[in-house]
Parts: sequence; C-alpha cells; structure tokens
Amino acid sequence: MSTSTIRERLEEIRRQALEALSQSLEPAQVESVRVRVLGRNGELTELIRSLRSLPEHERPVVGQLANQLKRELEERIEALARELRRRRIEQSLAQPALDVTLPGMEFGRGRIHPLTQITGQILEIWTAMGFEVALTPDIEDDFHNFGALNFPPDHPAREMQDTFFLEGGRLLRTHTSNGQIRVMERRRPPLAVVCPGTCYRRDELSVRYSPMFSQLEGFMVDDFGKVTMAHLKGTLTEFLRAFFGPEADVRFRASFFPFTEPSAETDVRCIFCKGAGCRVCKQSGWIEILGCGMIHPNVLRAVGYDPQKHAGFAFGMGLERLALIRLGVEDMRLFFENDLRFLAQF
Repeated sequence: MSTSTIRERLEEIRRQALEALSQSLEPAQVESVRVRVLGRNGELTELIRSLRSLPEHERPVVGQLANQLKRELEERIEALARELRRRRIEQSLAQPALDVTLPGMEFGRGRIHPLTQITGQILEIWTAMGFEVALTPDIEDDFHNFGALNFPPDHPAREMQDTFFLEGGRLLRTHTSNGQIRVMERRRPPLAVVCPGTCYRRDELSVRYSPMFSQLEGFMVDDFGKVTMAHLKGTLTEFLRAFFGPEADVRFRASFFPFTEPSAETDVRCIFCKGAGCRVCKQSGWIEILGCGMIHPNVLRAVGYDPQKHAGFAFGMGLERLALIRLGVEDMRLFFENDLRFLAQF
C-alpha cells in the first residue's frame, strides 16, 4: 500500500468516524464506533499495522498522521462519553425523589402444591414398605391401556372409561394400570412397584371429577403361593393406617375389575364422623378409597408370565381423592384453580 493510499484511507476513516460521532448517540452507539475504529481489530488499528510495508523513510510522517488521528478520535469519544454521563445524571435528578428509607415490597414465598405434598407422602410410605417407584408414559397404545389388561375390543368395561384418542391409534391413558404392563413386560418377578402419574377421561370438571387427574398404580408379583389375597389385605391395611392414622378402620368389599380376579373395593371408616354418618360418607359411615385384587391370569399371560408359576396383586388409587379426604377439602376444582388464598393454607 502506497503512502498516498494510506493518507486517503486515514482521511476516509476520520470522516466516517466524526460523522458517526456527530449524531445524537446513546452510550452503546459511541462504544460501537470506538470498537469499529480503535478496537484491537479496528479500521485504524489495522491501518497502523500496515505501515510496516512502507519504505523506512516514509513511515515517520505517515505514522505521525495516524497517531494524530487516533488521539483526535479518542478525545472526541471521551468527550462524548462525559457528556452522555452528565445528561443521564441530569435526567435522574429531574425524576421524582426516591425515598430509599421506605420499606420494600414483600414477595410471598412459594409453596409446594397440596397435591404434590400428598403424592410425596404417599410415595414415602410405599418406598418405606419396600416398593420402588416407576414412571410410565401418558400417551399409550390400545394394547397397554386395554388389551393386556383383559379388556377385549367389545368388553363393556371400556364404556366405563371414555377415552381421548389420538392419531395413529394412540390414546391418553385412562388409568395408571398401563404401568403394570410396561414394567412386567421388561422385568421378571419378584416385583413390588408403584406407578404414579396423570390420567385422562372425558369427564366434566366438577366437585368430584376432572378430565385430568392423578392415580397411583401398585402391584406385587412373585412365585405362585408367595403372594396371596391375605398379603394384599395386609399391605393395603398397613398403607392406609400409615396414611390416615394407626386407628383407621379398614374394610374390603367384593367388586369387579377386568384386570383382577378376585377384585375388591377398599374403604376406610369415615374420618369426619367416625362412622356415625355424615354428608361426606353419604351417611354410610365408610369412605371408598381404592380398588384392588389379585392380578388376572390373562394379564400375566399378556406379559409372558405363566399363571401356574407366578401370582400377584394390584391396586389403584386416585390421588386427588386421597388429598380431598386427608385435607378436608370438599371441591376437587380447588386443586386446579391456583387460587393463592386456597394454596396458602397448605
């Protein structure tokens, strides 16, 4: 690069820089010009580096011009920075005075949602009893949600669960019983597992029902003869007394579920009226808590187990229902409305 070319380039850098700095600028814009021209890889910095290519006798004159331009721009940028700082201070002083001695705003601390609290307490009880926790998918196929659980395509029990169907034959699970199938498919007995999760059914949101709700499925499987209905009753009684208190009175009633045989409903004596009869227990003195039973042989076959060699029990409970009873809440919708006045009580 010749001396004349460098002189022209120096003049062009000066003109563009001063033009940019003559406008109404913000601090960030001034800094941008500084970096572009005077930064480590700036236009003027690169040009000064190129002076080494000039003949030795020409370098002092051109170098002096470059250094003069550098000082001029540095002084201009510093003056602009001082002016911008002065303007900011004047604007700040023109604002209404802030009394820093006034108390600040108080922000309430967050709390764990009551459903999360109850779920955590339930899982603590089950893990203390030797059960492990397994998480399984919300989006399922017909086999894992119905077929493997002994629901034939025309089984009337399917009508009890109005399902949300998705594209490609998928669906939103209607119960956490799919977890039982998922775990048993890939593992062999002995097993003692609980599967918490969210379920979905076409229910209207009301005092006791919701289209989205939480369940916990539990099951135990071992060699035939090692797991019986007596073990099921003892296990569930132990859990319910750990959850509701050691004095909780528990009873089992015969029932029907496609995936268990025999099947039972499990009730607890009403904790509100102590069995005398009230609105909560519908004057019966008992509150229905969960369904349970011995795993149906067809379910064992569906996951590759031999019913002649293995047996087990299963149970399922609604977590919102347990929370309603435990916390004395009368309306399930309160759990989903995020009203801080309600949540702050827990």
